Formats: sequence, C-alpha cells, structure tokens
Amino acid sequence: MILLRNIEIDGTSRDVLIHKGVISRIAPSGSSLEWNLAGDVEMMDCSGKVAVPGFINMHTHAGMTLMRGVGEDMVFQDWIRNIWAIEEKFDADFVYWSTKVACIEMLRTGTTTFNDQYWFFPSAHQAASEMGVRHAMGYDMIDRGDPAEAEREKEQCTRWYERSRDFAKGGGIYQLAFHAIYSVSEDLIKWTSDFAKKHGLNLHIHLSETLKEVEDCKAAHGGLTPVEYLDELGVLGPDLLAAHTLWLSPHDIELLAARGVHCVHNINSNAKLSSGYRFLYNEMRDAGINICLGTDGCASSNNLDMLEAMKTSALFQKAWRNDPKAMPLEELITMATANGAKALKLNTGRLEEGAMADLSIVDTDNSFFLSPGSFLANFIYSAHSDCIDSVICGGKFVMRHREIEGEKEILEEARKQITRML
Repeated sequence: MILLRNIEIDGTSRDVLIHKGVISRIAPSGSSLEWNLAGDVEMMDCSGKVAVPGFINMHTHAGMTLMRGVGEDMVFQDWIRNIWAIEEKFDADFVYWSTKVACIEMLRTGTTTFNDQYWFFPSAHQAASEMGVRHAMGYDMIDRGDPAEAEREKEQCTRWYERSRDFAKGGGIYQLAFHAIYSVSEDLIKWTSDFAKKHGLNLHIHLSETLKEVEDCKAAHGGLTPVEYLDELGVLGPDLLAAHTLWLSPHDIELLAARGVHCVHNINSNAKLSSGYRFLYNEMRDAGINICLGTDGCASSNNLDMLEAMKTSALFQKAWRNDPKAMPLEELITMATANGAKALKLNTGRLEEGAMADLSIVDTDNSFFLSPGSFLANFIYSAHSDCIDSVICGGKFVMRHREIEGEKEILEEARKQITRML
C-alpha cells in the first residue's frame, strides 16, 4: 500500500490510499489518521505537491529513441526513406535498449502509458515491462506491395498472436498495427483489420499524415481520400487508433465520427517535418470524435514530453485560428489523459476511487507556480517537466524524487548500441 498524505487534487488537500494497483480511498487531509490500515504502508508527505493523472502518450515509436537527429531539415518523404534505410540495420537488442531509454524519458516527463508501433515488439514489451510502464503494442504489418512479403507477414502475425497470451502480465496491451496505406497492400490491410476484429484487438495506424498521402490516394483509388478508402475496405471502427489525421475533408470527419475511430494529434512531429499544422480539432471534437495526444517517435519529434506537446498543440490552434479560446486547458489535459484511456479501454486517466493508480506528483515549490494563475495554466504553459517529482504506475513507484532505478546502466548500454548500429 502507498499513502499519499496532504496532496492537492483539484485545488483541495487530500489523503490518497493506493492498494493493489488502484486508488482505494481519497479523503480530506487528516482523514488517514483515522484509517485502520493493516499491512505494510509506504507513506509520502506530499505537502506543497499536486497530483495529476499519468499522461497517456497515444502515438510513439519507442524503438527509435536512439535515432534523434538522424534526419533533420527534411520533408516527410525524404525523412522516411532515410529512416527506413537506417532501420534495416536494427535488431532486437537495439530496440530493447532504445525502449528502455524511451521509458526513462517518459517517466521523467510524467507518462505512465504509451501506445507504440515498431518492429521487434517483444523486445520493446520486455523493456517496458521491466521499467514498470504500461504499454500497448504488437505486430506491425508492412509489405510495401510485395505479395510474398504479405504472406510472410500474415504467418508472423498469426504466430506472434498465439504467443501473446501472457502479454498483460508485464503491463502490456496486445494489439496490431499496419504502417500506412502507402506502405501496405490492400489485401494485407483488409487481412490485418479482419484479424484484429476477430480477436478483439485494437489496430494502430498512420492516417492522412501528409497532403501527398491524400493526393496519391485519390489518384490511385478513384478520388477517395485515405479515410474514405479505409472505410470502403471496412477498416474504420471503434477499435481503430488513427495517428495524425491531419489532412481531413468534412466528409472524412463525418466518417471518423460515425465509425467511432479514435484520433491522435502529433503536433511537434507534424510541424517539424512540415507535414502541416492545421489540425481540425474543433471540427473533430464537435463531431464527437475522441481526440488523443501523442508525441510520435524521437526521430521526428525528438522527445517524448507530453507537457511540451500539450503546450505546442494549444499554441498552434490559437495561432492559426486567430482565437485565444481554442483548445482550452481542461480539454488539453483530458486529451493527454482520459481520452487516451478511453481509446485503450483502460480504467485510468482520472484521479478517482476505483481507477488504476497511474499518477504523477508535481512539485510546485519553484518559480513557475508562484503566480496567482491556475495550476493547469502554470503547469502546461509555464513549467517544465522537471517539476514532476515522482511517478506511480499500477500502484508502484516507478520514479521517486526524480530517481529511476538502473538509469545510469541503461544509458551506458544505450551508448554502446548507438556505436554498434549507427
């Protein structure tokens, strides 16, 4: 059990009891003195600190974390060709240590769950499980139009699914992915979607990330946009996690809303690769789409900091819409927490009794929180992620007072992997 005493939640000082991985009790500060707690209790006095739900990063490529800076000042099409050439050298060990580094960064910046898409996913799963970070990942399908490769992918996918039964023991959610409509054949897209539906799995994809993707799709498929194309194939649905969704028509938005697709905004990656910045947040929100937030991988966004992603997302919305009310604070924090939990079907993303105990403890004893502004305003627009003092995931401390177990050794091994591969 963990007892957080005198911690602020929504402006009120509380005592919080965490037991068996969930938030067991929340009560006014001082109440815990009267609780009859049996067994070992780990107590932390959190005076001057604020609890926030753990962030849920809904689009990552954790295995790319050791690739920062390998493709700078490139447009998307040049960037991805460069990345694919480098990735041909990678192996399971590289992805394992890269994911460990990603987990260090995510914990330091308050992320307790991430939705990943990358190769060598068993190594990534092992790394995230050892770090205590909740994660969703699985086999990532790609055939680049090669029928023989498509058959190999189907065989691999089926085999790995049979071995995924114990995935949840390490805090994992097993799901499928396919890269994108331009890198996966129509046959493999339909097969993957059908397989995911048959086995009740989420399907994680890139969708309408660039204008070129949309134009190429229209040229190849009788004027259909990528969203319309996937709808004709029967792919759109409530188990689909669609990253980017940047270049959308009004009809695309209607389809995504009607089919219950969950969409993920990745502003830093989109802006840095010059893919675009006019994410149609208001239109998608008003249509009823569940909109989540992600960072993308470190080879494009260069970090996994969800606090930075929230700020940048809001600034771009306010700027291009010429509307300071665009993407308000409460909606920002919900995109980064509860909306991701909804997409992944997790009972987390909220600080409530009965919810999974995934939370960050924010230290407000610094210059960023001196002003009379609201906590969220100071947290999202002023502070940096080093104000996050401790992180709890699944009812266990995974970072305590900025210290993460084994960090030095992980970084040392990661340097060796970079030398070996890059």
